[in-house]
Amino acid sequence: MDRIRNVSCFSKLNDEQLEKLKKISVIKKYKAKEILFYEGDEPIYLYVLLQGTLKVYKTNHKGQQIFLHQFYPGGLVAELANFENIPYPATAEFMSDSEVLRIDYKALEHDFFKNPDISFEIIKSLIAKHKILIDVIQKEVILTADAKVAKFILENGELFKTLKNTQVASILNLTPETLSRTLSKFKSSGFIELDDKHHIRVLEPQKLEDVL
Repeated sequence: MDRIRNVSCFSKLNDEQLEKLKKISVIKKYKAKEILFYEGDEPIYLYVLLQGTLKVYKTNHKGQQIFLHQFYPGGLVAELANFENIPYPATAEFMSDSEVLRIDYKALEHDFFKNPDISFEIIKSLIAKHKILIDVIQKEVILTADAKVAKFILENGELFKTLKNTQVASILNLTPETLSRTLSKFKSSGFIELDDKHHIRVLEPQKLEDVL
């Protein structure tokens, strides 16, 4: 029960409401690289990531993955598909061993959507997804490869300690070779320090900002 209460959407539910929610929910474990849902699947459940990391991507006509977003624990996953009753517009794949709270969406809608606290949290989540969409458009249409890498270093530099460069390149929709060349360029320019494990320490944050 405590794990469900820690999810912001359900944090203000009383014990009776939480017990009711538990009856329409299940916690499932997944391994890295397992798929939560494929693009085109019908949304039956509302998913909340409790542990691990999950990436969402589309596949273009050449079979290439176009990274859209990475989810961290506590967030609703692709809830817009549930609310609009449309097929999932992208594929969700686990990047690490993870746990997910899987909720029967129809039962949730029937029994809980009149609760103003839950409704408000869902609205906040949808606004956050809108911001994500704007960021994706900016990253893919406006930013150069150098700017993509600079932005990622400034905002998510710690992920270089846990993700392989191929995974980071996938997130940025770059080839691993392009990512490697850009990191080497930033290192030789004195913007960053890069050790043998490819852990990054920012030396000149303003220079990276200038790249943006």
